Amino acid sequence: MGGRECHPSFSSLFFCVLGFSILLVSSGATAGNREDQVRDRIVKLPGEPPNVGFSQYSGYITVDPRAGRALFYWLIEAPKSRGPASRPLILWLNGGPGCSSVAYGASEEVGPFRVRPDGKTLHLNPYAWNAEANLLFLDSPAGVGFSYSNTSSDLPNVGDKRTAKDTYKFLINWLQRFPQYKHRPFYIAGESYAGHYIPELSQIIVQRNKGMKNPAINFKGFLLGNPLIDDYYDNKGTHEFWWSHGLISDSTYEALKEACANDTFLFPKDKCNNALTGAYKEFGDIDPYNIYSGPCREVATLGNNSKLPLPWTFRGNDECIVRYTRKYMNRGEVQKAFHANVTHLPYSWATCSSIVRRNWSDSPKSMLPIFKQLISAGIRIWLFSGDTDAVLPLTATRYSIKALKLKTITNWHAWYDDKQEVGGWSQVYEGLTFTTVRGAGHEVPLGQPRRALILLGHFLNNKPMPAAPTLF
Repeated sequence: MGGRECHPSFSSLFFCVLGFSILLVSSGATAGNREDQVRDRIVKLPGEPPNVGFSQYSGYITVDPRAGRALFYWLIEAPKSRGPASRPLILWLNGGPGCSSVAYGASEEVGPFRVRPDGKTLHLNPYAWNAEANLLFLDSPAGVGFSYSNTSSDLPNVGDKRTAKDTYKFLINWLQRFPQYKHRPFYIAGESYAGHYIPELSQIIVQRNKGMKNPAINFKGFLLGNPLIDDYYDNKGTHEFWWSHGLISDSTYEALKEACANDTFLFPKDKCNNALTGAYKEFGDIDPYNIYSGPCREVATLGNNSKLPLPWTFRGNDECIVRYTRKYMNRGEVQKAFHANVTHLPYSWATCSSIVRRNWSDSPKSMLPIFKQLISAGIRIWLFSGDTDAVLPLTATRYSIKALKLKTITNWHAWYDDKQEVGGWSQVYEGLTFTTVRGAGHEVPLGQPRRALILLGHFLNNKPMPAAPTLF
């Protein structure tokens, strides 16, 4: 946690822990839960600004004792001034597959801290999402970030099914450690390949909650950005975006339509992969995650593997912030403060795992059947797209939504931010809301943090985006 409530002196830390333990007793936590929470409490991160005013916890939750599989989490509560006990809980998941939510979601998108270029000190994000909710970041599956498995065969045999089951098991076990969050309104948010993670996890939660009067996971809905939803529509919409934005030639567009129409998005076959390689050459030296920003001159995290679609491995629109985060997270004192790397992994902490990515074993071609189930179950679903993303662009998401054949409640309209400017466009369907964020790329909260925070507030309150300039 930050420095205002508890300082790292012995006496003040003693009284802080004592008071915290009394709070846990009143919340119904067992002695073991209390000990685990106190152990996971972050007193202060190295380089953290003073007086941050919110509590933090991090550590491991075992999801498979036999395999020795454990997932790393970072909980950042709402500031004391915002009343964290009355705020909902949001689980944030990044995609990849194989990329760290601590690296991206927490450290460069919606979390309260940003790493400075020195890789040693932190500064505050004025548009952090913990202003509205308590944030739970999870590195999933095992092998990503600080999460690990003691069974070597786990990493080459990972995929959608096991990831969803492990994440659900994580939530159940985590709520045992943090019982004050049981029955609290719970949401899931994320982006990119979380277009698979989030619907699949949501499906399990809805199935397990069925028939329960007061389920521990009080699941309300999810907020999903620039998602991978359906291979056919994602290929169709992505290649159309490239062509319509002048990134590729007519002939390359025709080649992509012929070679990739019925191929998988994640692991295309040779014919489609060759067409994609031709398209990437025509892109030139741009960042496909945000086509109007300059790339960071850094080697891609996942390496140059021609079998992998290049935009998934090229990291640029962070403007090198990932480099700073990597330096910070590999410092011993930082890992100690996070209670991380307890098994002393034989490799450096990385933002994404190439082993997990290359060995992904199951990835259904479409999430649309699950979307239909969740809409029927009354789950709140909001999708959003940064309109300068060429990796999973808004055109792809619109095709997937169209395939759901939902009734329109509110027609397509511009929405306005707190500066009375057009923040994007939105349409409300029966069971689903779609919103674009103007000027944002693949990582919307990174490119347009102010507008992303406005979007979050409307999602949590289940209110349509403002269709006319209003005072916030």
